[in-house]
Amino acid sequence: MRLALRNGYIMLNFYIFIPKTHKKQIILSEIVLTVDGIDPLELFGENNAKLNLLRRAFPDIRVTSRGNKLRLYGEKKYTQKAKARFESMVRYLKANDNLPLDTVEELLSGHQPYSNGNGSRNDKVILHGINGKPIKAKTDNQRKLVDFCAEKDIVFAIGPAGTGKTYTAVAIAVSALKNRQVKKIILTRPAVEAGENLGFLPGDLQEKIDPYLRPLYDALDDMIPTEKLKFFMDNRVIEVAPLAFMRGRTLDNAYIILDEAQNCTTTQLKMFLTRLGPSAKCIITGDLSQIDLPRSQGSGLAKSVDLLGNLDGIGTVILDADDVVRHKLVKQIIMAYSRDSEHRARYEEE
Repeated sequence: MRLALRNGYIMLNFYIFIPKTHKKQIILSEIVLTVDGIDPLELFGENNAKLNLLRRAFPDIRVTSRGNKLRLYGEKKYTQKAKARFESMVRYLKANDNLPLDTVEELLSGHQPYSNGNGSRNDKVILHGINGKPIKAKTDNQRKLVDFCAEKDIVFAIGPAGTGKTYTAVAIAVSALKNRQVKKIILTRPAVEAGENLGFLPGDLQEKIDPYLRPLYDALDDMIPTEKLKFFMDNRVIEVAPLAFMRGRTLDNAYIILDEAQNCTTTQLKMFLTRLGPSAKCIITGDLSQIDLPRSQGSGLAKSVDLLGNLDGIGTVILDADDVVRHKLVKQIIMAYSRDSEHRARYEEE
């Protein structure tokens, strides 16, 4: 038996020697972890729900707890791995003051949800929204998007649903407006079915196009108080409009976001990009796996990224399933579709 004290933890290693006729040597290990400065209920979960996730993740070892102590007993290779996973839970909880069950599942699977690589979320705060709520970039690629927007005038943000493209882009624009870096915000989307189908919708023109723009309004509602947002929109400080309304305009001293750009043709994207004035900044978001245009038209987004992505002053951020910040199943759904050959073939064709 060997007793070792390391990083405040007590580790007892028991060596059991198997006769020479057996090649494998089994080393049993007992690790006792003492965690200070953290509420054990928050760490282990109500009715030990989080601790039970740890037990299920490592069925070959015995996991017990008492107060702020955790005991791991079993074959050394498993106790060491369980120790590392548990320590990532502790680091996350200390960094974020909370430890949701779905985050525990991510950590126990070896992933670092929304992390900067050291187990701490360390989100980049973009601005403070309603009631002082911090609006943050939660993943590495979202942080990259924030950084690129500070450096470049045009940024493409490409990725699947749920990766925070639109929300992060709107937050960046609102922050620029609050800091008086721009005088207005223009949010636009292509209304794919706006042609003849639009006329059959009830209401005036604004009421007809609002459903297409609702995700942009939802993001704004999180970041600007209702009365102030109404003032901004009434005075055209913030403008939300279909892409067709951009034709013939010069957009300057503004932060412009073109959302759902995968539903733009090459001609539409060229029209939009040539509207930018000398003091404008622009974010173009899109999901190349959700193109709603007729096949005969084709999306202009991929072509625009290929043509323009390497130009000085233009940046491209590619988000993926690891950036999903919606329900944990959304990541699995995206990955399942990406593995589907028929879906991928249609995406590549378009």
